[in-house]
Amino acid sequence: MYRKNSDRVDMVVVGAGFAGLYMMYLARKNGLITRGFDRASDVGGTWWWNRYPGARCDVESMQYSFSWDADLQTEWDWSERFASQREILSYVRHVADKHDLRRDFTFDTGVQAAVYDETEKYWRITLDTGEMVQSRFFVLATGCLSAARVPDFPGLSSFSGDTYHTGQWPHESVEFEGKRVAVVGTGSSGIQIIPEIARQAAQLLVFQRTPNFSIPARNKPLDPDVTTWWKSNYAELRRKAREETRTGTLYDFSDKGAMDVDERAREEEYHGRWEKGGANFAQAFTDLLTDEDANKTASDFVKSRIRAAVRDPQTADVLSPKDYPIFTKRVCLDSQYYETFNRPNVTLVDLRKTPLERIEGRGIRTSNDFYECDSIVFATGFDAITGAITAIDIRGRNNRSISTKWAEGPRAYLGLASEGFPNMFMITGPGSPSVLSNVIVSIEQHVEWISALISEMHKRHVDEVEADLSAEDAWVVHVNEVASATLMPRAASWYMGANIPGKPRVFMPYIGVAAYRRKCDRIAADGYSGFRFDGASGLGDRSQDQLAR
Repeated sequence: MYRKNSDRVDMVVVGAGFAGLYMMYLARKNGLITRGFDRASDVGGTWWWNRYPGARCDVESMQYSFSWDADLQTEWDWSERFASQREILSYVRHVADKHDLRRDFTFDTGVQAAVYDETEKYWRITLDTGEMVQSRFFVLATGCLSAARVPDFPGLSSFSGDTYHTGQWPHESVEFEGKRVAVVGTGSSGIQIIPEIARQAAQLLVFQRTPNFSIPARNKPLDPDVTTWWKSNYAELRRKAREETRTGTLYDFSDKGAMDVDERAREEEYHGRWEKGGANFAQAFTDLLTDEDANKTASDFVKSRIRAAVRDPQTADVLSPKDYPIFTKRVCLDSQYYETFNRPNVTLVDLRKTPLERIEGRGIRTSNDFYECDSIVFATGFDAITGAITAIDIRGRNNRSISTKWAEGPRAYLGLASEGFPNMFMITGPGSPSVLSNVIVSIEQHVEWISALISEMHKRHVDEVEADLSAEDAWVVHVNEVASATLMPRAASWYMGANIPGKPRVFMPYIGVAAYRRKCDRIAADGYSGFRFDGASGLGDRSQDQLAR
């Protein structure tokens, strides 16, 4: 590895969220000279940027934390069942302080470009400050939901009021008292922020593009006895989440299919889980993601709850999804979201019926009306999973860019590496469980696996490791085969890139944390089949057999 007095480093890490911090910790522990960069002014990743009112995690706080530091697991106390953005950011800062992780990060600094030098076998990384860093390894810990996107609405620049995006929220207080506020988008962030703004604004206009299913969070302060139980059993609970679940999160798992019980039993199961709140609802039966009839029973139940919560039948109907199965888009958790539409100061605008035509100086014009507003909040989501990667001009062998390679959809082996880009790794990249998992569980597995692979390189005395093309092709096919066995591809979701005009429709995440981990472990045990070491290993020839195991 490089010496400390060299003009190069061993590793550059892009991003200082959960993934970047753990990568920095392990790299430093393993003796690598590492530098990290982040556009933000401090650690936190998505929780540094997403500070909008109501921002909260949809994974229960006792499970949304690192497991690699046993002392950290017991010394930190969460206050609520579902932690707020502010509390999660405090936790991340605590981790950074405890392990002195800020020392090797440079903040307020973005990575503009990264070019691989095939002769010298290092990456030339250009920062937006003009500085260039040379590094053996290039690790993208950029996050799956970090490239905020505002649709290109005609006339947006002419709007005379204030505009905000939930994914790039100001750090100073934003006041909506007495104002006419428009929120565009009713996905996860929209569902969280809409009730908060409704309590402040004189008038709230909600412009819905696609209705989403949402389950009540039933958030509450954590019972000290629950906290004590989790801390006393963390080792075994973490193991189960990693090795025995599809999502990396422990729920009340069912052992029955929805059609294996009668209608009354189904209704009682759904009702009990609805009252308990949280994503446990999605685990009510074993076949909700694979059987259309079973799925419809869950969908119909949630629609009945929407009708019960919203007094106006027409508004309830507009809020009810009709063209995709439940759970095939991200199921949101809310606090009085549907009930908010009973308020006299809240108006729902159905953009499917009356499309948004343009934004004007004083408001928003649809195909049949004009709505005056003082502020617009865009809850319009992200260029998910790949957006933060392709935003960097990354060029591998033969100066080929990652954007060119991914023009027809992202291609990566295990979601970790892409052929033609040696010594470059992605944490929770396309083709890994990423957004369909408790992402911290997936982050830890990826960081540890990457670290082990680099250690293997050191043992073999090689300078390069690269995904084999045949292994990569087989993995992309496998990811889509797994998805096709479910109802997931039936929805035009951001899992498919459907929210980005012109983005290829490819199902990006891998379904199944435990299955994915087993495959990664087998590949490592097989001498890292599917990877070429220093361009001369040939281990990728066994990748097809490996995937079939």
